Amino acid sequence: LAPGSVPFVPPGVECDEKTVFTSDGGLKLEFVPEYVAIVGSGYIGLEFSDVYTALGSEVTFIEALPDLMPGFDREIAKLAERILIKPRPIDYRLGVFASKVTPGIPGVKPVTIEMIDANTKEHVETIEVDACMVATGRSPATMDLGLENMDIETVRGFVQTNDQMQVLDGPDGKVVDGLWCIGDANGKYMLAHAASAQGISAVENMVGREHTVNHEHVPAACFTHPEVAFVGLNEAQAQERAEAEGWTLGKSVGHFRANSKALAENEADGVAKVLFKTETEEIVGVHIIGLHAADLIQECANAMAAGTTVREIAMMVHTHPTLSEVLDSAFKGAVGMAAH
Repeated sequence: LAPGSVPFVPPGVECDEKTVFTSDGGLKLEFVPEYVAIVGSGYIGLEFSDVYTALGSEVTFIEALPDLMPGFDREIAKLAERILIKPRPIDYRLGVFASKVTPGIPGVKPVTIEMIDANTKEHVETIEVDACMVATGRSPATMDLGLENMDIETVRGFVQTNDQMQVLDGPDGKVVDGLWCIGDANGKYMLAHAASAQGISAVENMVGREHTVNHEHVPAACFTHPEVAFVGLNEAQAQERAEAEGWTLGKSVGHFRANSKALAENEADGVAKVLFKTETEEIVGVHIIGLHAADLIQECANAMAAGTTVREIAMMVHTHPTLSEVLDSAFKGAVGMAAH
């Protein structure tokens, strides 16, 4: 099973895919809205805000949680706000739901958005915009698969699987013989390359070569200018795990402003942050914001998957002058060395 997912539209939001639209409609937009609201400030919303502001639009984020970019490492999110939000015509409302969104008519009638407090549910504001993008995540496309005919219980539509991608008949249930599920439909990690890895893993298991995907070693990226990318745990998660398991969290940061290629490209904003276990020097997470972060993160993901320690990778030679030296600086700093 690999049915994928569809954009999630919250209750009260009416999508006409013209003035109120999901990411699907956003890719087919026939006009550039002067003023656009984006409901949700995750990866999809942030990427589209990057596009709209580049085309001349003003943007307002409507975010239900107390912080912008809730899925990001907090330190990286604050940097992203400084680099990607504040210099641009973007404002935001935090801690509010878009309780009712009514489509408009381009050039004739605005879109109206009613907002309520996320906690009290009281009305706080109504705004009018030229367009509204709904970027509130995605839902598994499993409604019409006939799973109920096989007595397979899903969780919010997500098919439950074991680590070998075999379908279970419910949460902590039994294996359904001969049935596998990969990608967004199982909800393990809703990224295209994660789905591909799961597909390969499923086939390996089908032919008797046991294999599992470690999702903590799967990188993710947000394609803004500059890009944001990460692999593994964020700092809060790493600290929580360190306290639970009895190890000490180490952190080292490399700066794009100290990198000759970033300076030559006039793209000196950004950092690379490496998180590791100080006792064993195992890398547990890497977070990057900066030029070509989505490409740079792959070295880190490969190192984590291969079990390479931060000391071992600190001794590996990085090409000069390249952006990879930002990571080299962070790796070396983790073990008390200096690149220069």
